[in-house]
Amino acid sequence: MGNYLTSGDGAADPGYLVLLRHGQTPWSVSGQYTGRTDVSLTEQGRQQALAGGERLREVFPGGFSDGCVFTSPLRRASETAQLAGYAVSETLEDLAEWDYGRAEGRKREEVSAALGHDWCIWDEGPEMLPETMGGDWVCELPDGQILNVHNGHGETVDEAAVRARRVIEKAVPLILEGHNVLLVAHAHILRIVTSQWLHTDPHLGRLLRLDTAHHSVLGYYKNDPVIVRWNV
Repeated sequence: MGNYLTSGDGAADPGYLVLLRHGQTPWSVSGQYTGRTDVSLTEQGRQQALAGGERLREVFPGGFSDGCVFTSPLRRASETAQLAGYAVSETLEDLAEWDYGRAEGRKREEVSAALGHDWCIWDEGPEMLPETMGGDWVCELPDGQILNVHNGHGETVDEAAVRARRVIEKAVPLILEGHNVLLVAHAHILRIVTSQWLHTDPHLGRLLRLDTAHHSVLGYYKNDPVIVRWNV
């Protein structure tokens, strides 16, 4: 697919907000909630990041201006940005993944079994999980990677949305100047960013699938914030 978007470099037209999810990790394969645990990419994840960068360059051959590439502080995001071919302008704490609290490192089925009913993070959030599921532990992955896991209180979807709005507030002035802005981060927080771009309830993010190392583009149409393309 070629570059069918306007360049976003002219003073007359606003640019785009581009979202890139990081590549595959061991826990994205296993289905374990991976919020603030600092896990690296798998080899397949690194290859996905390379391919994701190639797809982005088809649409944005001019790349992104200095000061317009932002990443999460977690290494799976910075690794993806580097492998995709983009120099990071700034690391934003607000782009860290949703804090899953006591669900961190666990599968949905495990949490549901502990609660005795089918649990969904979008419906109930991590904050309602019992204190007995809290604590700190160490996980060793098959590749020898050591993960330090913290099961704290977590944050509500509304608290994550507050962070998402701060990211948008930082990006909008650049976009209105005609620059394209790239955010390299995580599935849930980028879906929540999208909900806030659209001025909707953050729970809308539940309906937006975003695969590893895939990108999406947000922009304006007749002055309204819109989704231009999704999960490419």
